[in-house]
Amino acid sequence: MRLIYLRMIRLRGNPHELALGAAFGIGVGMMPIVPFHMIVALAIAFFFRASKIAAMAGTWICNPFTIYPIYKYGYKIGVIILDFDRHARFLMPVTEAIGRGNYLQATQIILSDGGIALATFLFGGFVLGLIFSVLSYFLSFYFFKSLIAWRTSRKPIKA
Repeated sequence: MRLIYLRMIRLRGNPHELALGAAFGIGVGMMPIVPFHMIVALAIAFFFRASKIAAMAGTWICNPFTIYPIYKYGYKIGVIILDFDRHARFLMPVTEAIGRGNYLQATQIILSDGGIALATFLFGGFVLGLIFSVLSYFLSFYFFKSLIAWRTSRKPIKA
């Protein structure tokens, strides 16, 4: 935790670039594209001239502890918006595979069930990512702005 803290306070750039990178990373981290999170976040950050390091770090929102609720609620949001069968027993094998840590099997189940299931996961993940990325932009902007102000207010220690 200390290493992550030290790396965060050492990030350089203006608050907008850093916050935008973090927001892109968190938004992409909510999408059900597990093996490609960092690559997609890096490409988006490069295109929008945001912080690449903050974008890649933002994808860590999707980790073994958070992937289950992210997929579950992303799927539920997709079901509501796309009006897919809410009582489908499709989610159970996916969540069981995720619970066992077998993300490849979960991806295979999603892909094998057809286009509507894939669209449900992708659309739900996109909406969830959009919500969390907007919130994280403002929180990150405030955090990085405060961090830069704190860094500049410190006087160098002279030996």
